[in-house]
Amino acid sequence: MDNNISYWEKTSFYDYDVIVVGSGIVGLNAAIHLRKSFPNLNVAILERGFLPSGASTKNAGFACFGSVSELIEQEKNTTTNGLHNLIQQRWKGLSKLRNLLGNETVDYQALGGHELFKNEDIELANQCVSKIEHYNYLIKDIVGKDAFYLSSHKIDSFGFKGITTMITNKYEAQIDTGKMMFALIKYAQSIGVSIFNSCTLEQIHHENNRKVLFTNQGMFSCTKLILATNAFIQSLVPSIELSPGRGQVLITKPIANLKIKGTFHYDKGYYYFRNIDDRILLGGGRNIDFKAEETTSFGETSSIQSALENLIKTIILPDQSFEIDLRWSGIMAFGRSLEPLITEVEENVFCATRCNGMGIAIGTQTGEDVAELVIQSGL
Repeated sequence: MDNNISYWEKTSFYDYDVIVVGSGIVGLNAAIHLRKSFPNLNVAILERGFLPSGASTKNAGFACFGSVSELIEQEKNTTTNGLHNLIQQRWKGLSKLRNLLGNETVDYQALGGHELFKNEDIELANQCVSKIEHYNYLIKDIVGKDAFYLSSHKIDSFGFKGITTMITNKYEAQIDTGKMMFALIKYAQSIGVSIFNSCTLEQIHHENNRKVLFTNQGMFSCTKLILATNAFIQSLVPSIELSPGRGQVLITKPIANLKIKGTFHYDKGYYYFRNIDDRILLGGGRNIDFKAEETTSFGETSSIQSALENLIKTIILPDQSFEIDLRWSGIMAFGRSLEPLITEVEENVFCATRCNGMGIAIGTQTGEDVAELVIQSGL
């Protein structure tokens, strides 16, 4: 910690009404909602990375609420009504994000989403096909009628090999999460939210109804504290129940005459890919080794990267050459409950975490919800 802090810096930059830790989609939306609700509230965000760390800029940019196979698994962990409420939250979150920033700003493209099944997956495919009517009925009051439909006749138009069944969700879309996060940061700053990057929270102390935050950039203080660091929150509040999940991603160099449009789910959503700037962006493979991917360490493993490349070679771009341009990973947070964890962990310390891989869909709503919890506690 640099102790060379002047009186002017101490009095103008280090003391706030509310401090949010984490500048991902949840943290930014929490800060934005607080400032929009109380324009005179002094709000700051501390971000440990030079850019937002975690998953908000590391994902595939799917504006989705769940493929049929994912919804089947999720319905097992809750009630049918509970799943309806979850989908409603996801759709509401996406709508709020779009309304806040605008479709053009985030490059929102409603091209549809498609779930793919190989012939070896015929039992799962048949199960999913049999559930189409059930889920269409469940969500028609949320997104509109006939969201899911069997679209196997379109498989050849995408050039896939070995895929025999396809189910399309006409309401699924894609966004550019780099543009989204850039716009969220710009919006937050435009309404008076201070953002400090490369600022790591190390300890939280409680002094005279204030929270004193020891960081690598000096000592901050606030009345209310929001922890929005998702999977990394356990380093600050070890008692929180969650499991980190690393998502590995790669992207190819541009490919001429790429036929693929829309978002695609494969193997119960454990693999996902799309076209971005005439490139294939592909992520997933966590199910190859759940234990190894239950980590907060960024990085790639040869087993998963090989599986991703093999999926491109054998199914997505068969008999077509490609080159990998970039590889990266993001860190998500999962829990036994499908609901995000939004709570007051101790007096005037709040958390919003555990988006269960649905951060793009539910992040805006989650940020607003934790901000409302702070407001209800009294400002």
